[in-house]
Amino acid sequence: MRIATDIGGTFTDLVYVDDNGEFGYAKSHTTPPQFENGVIDVIKQSGVSVENIDMFIHGSTVVINALTERKGVKVGLLTTKGTKDVLEIARGNRPDLYNFKYKKPEAFVERHLRLEVTERLDYKGNVVTSLVQDDIEKAIKYFKEEQVEAIAICFLHSYLNPEHEMKALKIVEDLWPEVSVSVSSDITKEWREYERTNTTVLNAYVKPTANSYIDNLSNKLSDFNIKENRYIMQSNGGVTTFENAKNIPINMVESGPVAGIFGAAILGKMIGEENIIAFDIGGTTAKCSLISDGEVKVSTNYYIEKSEKTAGYPIKVPVVDIVEIGNGGGSIAWIDEIGSLKVGPQSAGSLPGPVAYGQGGTLPTTTDANLFVGRLSGKNFDYEVDMEKVKAAIDENVAKPFQTSTEEGALGIIDIANSNMLNALKLISVRKGYDPQDFTLLAFGGGGPMHAAELARDLGVKKVVIPLASSVFSAWGMLMTDLRHDYIHTYIKLLNTLDLTEMNLKWEDMELNSKRQFAKENVDDGKIIFSRFADLRYIGQEHTVKVPVPNGEWNDQAIADIIHQFHQMHEQVYSFNLPESAIEIVNLHLTSFGIVDKPVISEMKESESAVEDAKIEERNVFFNQAGWCRTPVYERKKLARGHEVTGPAIVEEQSASTVVMEGQKLSVDAYGNLIIETGVK
Repeated sequence: MRIATDIGGTFTDLVYVDDNGEFGYAKSHTTPPQFENGVIDVIKQSGVSVENIDMFIHGSTVVINALTERKGVKVGLLTTKGTKDVLEIARGNRPDLYNFKYKKPEAFVERHLRLEVTERLDYKGNVVTSLVQDDIEKAIKYFKEEQVEAIAICFLHSYLNPEHEMKALKIVEDLWPEVSVSVSSDITKEWREYERTNTTVLNAYVKPTANSYIDNLSNKLSDFNIKENRYIMQSNGGVTTFENAKNIPINMVESGPVAGIFGAAILGKMIGEENIIAFDIGGTTAKCSLISDGEVKVSTNYYIEKSEKTAGYPIKVPVVDIVEIGNGGGSIAWIDEIGSLKVGPQSAGSLPGPVAYGQGGTLPTTTDANLFVGRLSGKNFDYEVDMEKVKAAIDENVAKPFQTSTEEGALGIIDIANSNMLNALKLISVRKGYDPQDFTLLAFGGGGPMHAAELARDLGVKKVVIPLASSVFSAWGMLMTDLRHDYIHTYIKLLNTLDLTEMNLKWEDMELNSKRQFAKENVDDGKIIFSRFADLRYIGQEHTVKVPVPNGEWNDQAIADIIHQFHQMHEQVYSFNLPESAIEIVNLHLTSFGIVDKPVISEMKESESAVEDAKIEERNVFFNQAGWCRTPVYERKKLARGHEVTGPAIVEEQSASTVVMEGQKLSVDAYGNLIIETGVK
């Protein structure tokens, strides 16, 4: 048996699968700040036999939480003489162009803790000035006086030559072995000094916290007799060992959410849908990502806390291309200073939670609104629901200020939440040159099935898929992942004058490094698969396009094929191409997979029961235009392969509710997925 656990803002999810391909799942409440307790709670709640577990996979929010809540440690930075202010200078492009009060994000390291070291490499990685050891020793003495808990080392051009960084690391380890150290050349081998420095600093900032969490979880699992084959989800869509995750914890920044995106790609291939918009609504956030031709997009242009008004902080490690907004089931409805209704990003979380939880929450949330209009049933909550309190919260905070009915107030909350989510879906599709009609919306998380049909109709998507066990689908995605490592090296060369011998040796060297890493993780060479990409641009451009390139030795024909594909992809991304322009390689990107045996998903048998046998009740549900409608409600686990339902309708399970709008049709496919035809022509 293998199990996967995923910690969310409100719930901790678990999915397990046995040798027969039979799945089961459980949910329990997240337990901040001792998140590992929630993991043990959900394992106990699932009822699995611990002695049968031979693989444990975990997705965690510990890194992103430490960053956003500023709960990391005190960091000191060692950097090349003359570059201590790179974090302060950052980038000149301002997201909020006409805001004269705009301020750049504050660096995670105070200026007096950014110390310069005498050393210098040129832009080719050659040593210009040797490292002065005395500077390192003085810095360590000062850091000790200032009670620094972690050190970040980032020298100029070390992505080309890590020699000085490795010498500095050795000195620190000899003089202060207790301190946590992060070295830029271990984390990223891409250029751009600000982004590299910030990434190294953030890794140092969270490393002690993440290591403590992983150690605590490891000890809890060992006490629970789960000692072997323990993996953690990375932001690139693959898993790695606990020990490897401790070295570079910044690779876990989007550990949980990306598993669902990867799972969506796997499920899409199973059901013949290669173009997927993956959409995950949890208790705190909504996340979405676009999968084209079955490929999950991975990029190193990731930011935290970036918005239309703030520049955010770059993290230059491979992360699945994902858009995340503060709109989930627990998002609070509120009225701003000019009288407009807003939903999120503030969340009621797991404690006190929505008003419906009865745990002290007083402000209405998206969950409360959906409950009041009948899209959710109070019978499926863990707590006794007081509908009068829910009604009073919506009245007091939304309906009365706008002089409208409770129903209209609740629907207003849902409409605003939908509008926020629709904007996020457009960001990853329409705004990037993709027609939503060419894609299928695959919705999961506790709230995804409830909002998906309406959002798909508004976006112009023809089909929605609600997977089996949708509320724990991110954990399901973890069960289907392989071990994965990404190696990205800056390698600036003109494509049409490339030295093919040197190029092929570079790829071979990257593949050898990957095999050495997998050998440490007990992965045989026969189970390693490589995928290659190159970041290309026209000469003189700033930004690049990531282009899939062939494995094996490159020849003149391979170069011609790459050039042709780059022109096509550049037109897709930027709406033009320049066939006469020279093309430049900026980065080489090797993705290596250590293939893990995966469970075989069995198809459902045809049912002899009628769809009416799955009907639980009819209840009043409030819809736009139609008002209160008598709506049939079906129990999902009783719906079988081939069953069909016409909207309006509700399909309920313990932890999710699927809403089918009027004019839409729902059917059950061979794997138990709910397929909704939205009525879009």
